[in-house]
Amino acid sequence: MKIIGNWETREITVDGKKLSPLDSQKVWNHSPDGFSWGYGGSGPAQLALALLLLVTHRVIATRLHQALKEELIAGLPQGDFFTEFDLKKWVLSKRYEAPLAETKRQDAL
Repeated sequence: MKIIGNWETREITVDGKKLSPLDSQKVWNHSPDGFSWGYGGSGPAQLALALLLLVTHRVIATRLHQALKEELIAGLPQGDFFTEFDLKKWVLSKRYEAPLAETKRQDAL
C-alpha cells in the first residue's frame, strides 16, 4: 500500500485514492479535525483506524489501531510524506501475537 500525506491540507491518499476520515469517525471519533501524523495523538489514531478499515473489519481495526499508530503513524515526519507499507501482512502478524482468549474473535480475519 502506497500512502502519501500532505501536511498542509492533512489529506491522505492510499494507492492514489483520497482517504476520508468520515468512515473511521463513525467507528471511533478520535479527531473531529481529521488526520494527522508524526506524534502519538488523536489525529494519528484516526489515521491508523482509517487505514485498518481498508483491509480488515471493524472489530480488528478497533483492536489494532493504537498499535499501528505507535508502530507506523507516530514515526512519520511532521510534514509531507510518502511510505509503502504492507498493512495486510502487518495485521496478520498481529493476529499471532494475540492472547488465546481472543483467538476466536480474530478467526474472522
